[in-house]
Amino acid sequence: MVDLQCELVAERTLVNPQEISWLQYDILLQLAKVDDLLPSRLSVILGVSRVKLSKVLKGLKSAGYVVQSPSSLDGRELCTSITDSGRGLLADISAKHVSLHQTALQVFTKQEQQEFARLAEKLSLALKAAREQANG
Repeated sequence: MVDLQCELVAERTLVNPQEISWLQYDILLQLAKVDDLLPSRLSVILGVSRVKLSKVLKGLKSAGYVVQSPSSLDGRELCTSITDSGRGLLADISAKHVSLHQTALQVFTKQEQQEFARLAEKLSLALKAAREQANG
């Protein structure tokens, strides 16, 4: 499992542009999945402190990848959304992920692909649930 983790980190480094950090990429990815997210929710999803998240969001905002506006539920907190520029950056990165996907298609049989996807999702959901439980 450790070897796979190392390989995935190495692959991620190859496709993730130098201009953004992994945390910035993860934030953009989460925002692309959901229209608006409160920083409090985003910090739980990603398992980072509100202070760290705030600093990273400022950088993404300055780069034009996210915008923030007052929440309709609680005007004291800002809803964060991804911009078209942020979506474009993710699209560029996603295009580079295709080679990783192609490798998986070549290495695994159809049945192995389905099993790997099922097991990866099961582990991913368990890790996310544990992180959310620990962080509120």
